[in-house]
Amino acid sequence: SIRPEQAGSCSRFRIPGCTLRANIVREEPFAMEAKKKEEETIMKRKKFEWTGRLILIIFSLILVLSLIFFITKQTHKNTTEQLLTEYMNYINKHEYEKMYKMISKEHSSNISMEEFVKRNKNIYEGLETKDLSIKILNEKSNGKEISYLTSFNTLAGEVKFQNEVNFIKEKFEYKLVWKDSIIFPQLESTDKVRIDTVEAERGQILDRNGKVLAGKGVASSVGLVPGKIQDKENTIIKLAELLEVDIDVIKNKLSAEWVKDDSFVPIKTIPKVSELELMKINPDENLVKLKENQEELLSIPGVMINDIEVRDYPLKEAASHLVGYIQKVTAEDLEENKGKGYDSNSVIGRSGIESLYEDKLKGQNGCMIYIEDEFGNRKDIIVDKPVQNGEDIQLTIDAELQKVLYEQFKDDKSCSVAMNQYTGEVLALVSTPSFNSNDFVMGMSDKLWKSLNEDERQPLYNRFRQVWCPGSTFKPVTAVIGLDTGILDPVEDYGNEGLSWQKDSSWGDYYVTTLHETEPATLENAMIYSDNIYFAKVALKLGENNLTSFLEKLGFNKEIPFDIKMSISQYSNTEGIKSEIQLADSGYGQGQILINPLHLASIYSAFSNDGNIIEPTLLYNPNYNPNIWMPEVIQKESIHTVLETMKKVISEPTATGYGLHREEYTLAGKTGTAEIKLSKEDATGTELGWMAVFTTDPNIENPILLISMVEDVKNIGGSGYVVQKDKRVLDQYLR
Repeated sequence: SIRPEQAGSCSRFRIPGCTLRANIVREEPFAMEAKKKEEETIMKRKKFEWTGRLILIIFSLILVLSLIFFITKQTHKNTTEQLLTEYMNYINKHEYEKMYKMISKEHSSNISMEEFVKRNKNIYEGLETKDLSIKILNEKSNGKEISYLTSFNTLAGEVKFQNEVNFIKEKFEYKLVWKDSIIFPQLESTDKVRIDTVEAERGQILDRNGKVLAGKGVASSVGLVPGKIQDKENTIIKLAELLEVDIDVIKNKLSAEWVKDDSFVPIKTIPKVSELELMKINPDENLVKLKENQEELLSIPGVMINDIEVRDYPLKEAASHLVGYIQKVTAEDLEENKGKGYDSNSVIGRSGIESLYEDKLKGQNGCMIYIEDEFGNRKDIIVDKPVQNGEDIQLTIDAELQKVLYEQFKDDKSCSVAMNQYTGEVLALVSTPSFNSNDFVMGMSDKLWKSLNEDERQPLYNRFRQVWCPGSTFKPVTAVIGLDTGILDPVEDYGNEGLSWQKDSSWGDYYVTTLHETEPATLENAMIYSDNIYFAKVALKLGENNLTSFLEKLGFNKEIPFDIKMSISQYSNTEGIKSEIQLADSGYGQGQILINPLHLASIYSAFSNDGNIIEPTLLYNPNYNPNIWMPEVIQKESIHTVLETMKKVISEPTATGYGLHREEYTLAGKTGTAEIKLSKEDATGTELGWMAVFTTDPNIENPILLISMVEDVKNIGGSGYVVQKDKRVLDQYLR
């Protein structure tokens, strides 16, 4: 068909139809060719596009497949490694049932959960395994076999080894193939893991001369052999009576699972009777009674007595407060001392040096962990920790002096401190009444324990660690403070006030009293006759600030630098001295002055060392160089002035300390009596008796500074009672 506009154009040639057909015929070949070319171009373009797309699809497919393969492989690898790590973590948590769920039962010899848990639990917990960790080394067979390094701590030390483990896929998840060798590479199903322990020997405690204060001893273990008992009920009753042991204790020991007819069942440890001691002309009564008791025990069918090794304290009561004692560990001890090598059979220091130096004394047990085959042969050693015996502790203590002091004061409530004032070496620390450390080792009866606790004299109370009112032994301290501050003139006469004095009427009815009138009232006479009034006046003249600040310089309100913790000395119950009366009383060692005996001895060491206070020491060293605790704290002139007055306390026939006078040695010192009562009018109060004495020649073989305090001396001679006791001690020590 022809559009109208085309028809209009053809009418010009007058043959409209022909012209139109001619045009159409003439134009058709060109249009066809162009169309064909266009179609060919489109086809080529489409072909190229599809080829590119196909290449891209193929490439993407290859990439995706590669990625899937890599991820699958990596996931597989991570899964087995993670499973192994998880399995090992359960060992640290002791979650053996969870471990069992991770293994292939079929490929693990069909081991039951009960067998699996028992095997792993007994080994890992028996070795006290902790801090187990692994490091993956490599993997083979697409992660089904993993090589790793294991390390963990045991009671014998660290264990390290390389091992391998296999995994197998079951129902779309991997399971561990368990073998005994996972625990230890050398371990087979018929093997056992064994532990051999070698007990460390506890170190000895020795005195300065090597004498044993605590060490090995022999005791008697009383026990029963069940198969030899004829009348069980009566035997138990009789044994309980003789050994002072509860009947139920004996019954429980006899009913233990391990007991057989031929077993020796230990009931109680008792002291061994020394036949040599019994052969003495006058043997100890207690020893004779002990021998009779043992003979009666042996007359009972089924009773046996064996020798056993125990911790022994040769000085017994004489050194118990110093040396202390050991006991079997409790559950609480084991909990508090985890990782320190203690087990249920261990002992531990309970007090004194035994406790203070526990870490050095106890040593470390030896321990070997090894694999034993089915025939009982040692197959492989896993780890071997050699035994380390405990260290010996040697003290500066002189055992003989310790015993002499104890014998003199054993019936008193007292304490004594002896030291070499030139070196600070402590020669004796005694507290009485006392207890026998051996009783704690043997197993103390309820009766004895009750008697110790209910004894009003308090034998378990360590008096040398406490602070006490020093009385007149404090007067030399007041004197050196007065001289050092320039307030005291040693030759000034402070006036004879009679036997009582008060500053003025503001004191009301309070008076300072003294036992002897002093004429003239100079420092020398006041020291010789122990004039309370003189030293009360000196304290008032000093004033609170001078007195308290100097006492701080002398170590008051400070800890003593010493191995054994001592109570801290003080000059007041509050922050300062609150009244003139308290200040006056402080001048002669009353008021609220409290001092530890070792601290007092340290201060007194200044009189032998030109004003240097020597630091006390307890550990013996043959090459020891003294440490100065407080250097030049007192001027030499003050020291020498007061020292001369202290010599006369001992050498003057009318002086309070003359009972200690010796011709062959020059001694110096000070007596003291401290009143302990609620008020000045209190007639029921008691008194503490003191004696502080020391040799003055540094060249003698055995220099000594000795301080003794006795409670309740009011009606037995006051400080004179202590003077006579110390005289007997020095007679033996200085002979």
